[in-house]
Amino acid sequence: MAKGLRILLVDDHRVLRTGMKMLLSSQNDFQVVDEASDGKEALEKLARGNIDLVLMDLSMPGMGGIECLREIRLRNYQVKVLILTMYSEQQYIKEVMMQGADGYLCKDSLDSELFQAIRTVADGGRYLGAKDAYLLIDSLINEPPELVELSKREREVLALLVHGYSLSVIAEKLYISIKTVSTYKTRLMQKLGCTQKSELVDYALKHNLLS
Repeated sequence: MAKGLRILLVDDHRVLRTGMKMLLSSQNDFQVVDEASDGKEALEKLARGNIDLVLMDLSMPGMGGIECLREIRLRNYQVKVLILTMYSEQQYIKEVMMQGADGYLCKDSLDSELFQAIRTVADGGRYLGAKDAYLLIDSLINEPPELVELSKREREVLALLVHGYSLSVIAEKLYISIKTVSTYKTRLMQKLGCTQKSELVDYALKHNLLS
């Protein structure tokens, strides 16, 4: 790993970015060269070509982390991507690794494990925290839930919800009202027997409904 790894911080919370920058600056081989508050801004910063590693949250307004990760890989930016998020559910871990992330770590691991994860990813390896690795393995051996028939529009709304878009953004993308999106969301929760968003993510991943 080259000395002075150039890092881009991507998180919508300015205070967290400030704290993260201070934490990383304690290491001589890390250099936070830029920051972004969402996926779109991150892509703009990456286009300049002076980034080695992206340290990115998943849940952000506008373009979220999963969508940004997909664009990074589609545009073939030669950067490492380490996801740092509050979500520890197996569904998110599986999704981001399938989309090309180099590592996944929960925000409750902000200690020496973060430094280890960054160095592992920067050196060409892939990194999962011990808990995250267990959850991923567990997701691979469990049987998927029974497939429920969904309409084309329900699948569209489901995919956008799972990727972290707000109701208003989904309404804009599908050219329908926010109220209609809310109705679809309620209907999906009822149809799939879900009580929280992570369960929607689980269903969509296990039935390959995110394409």
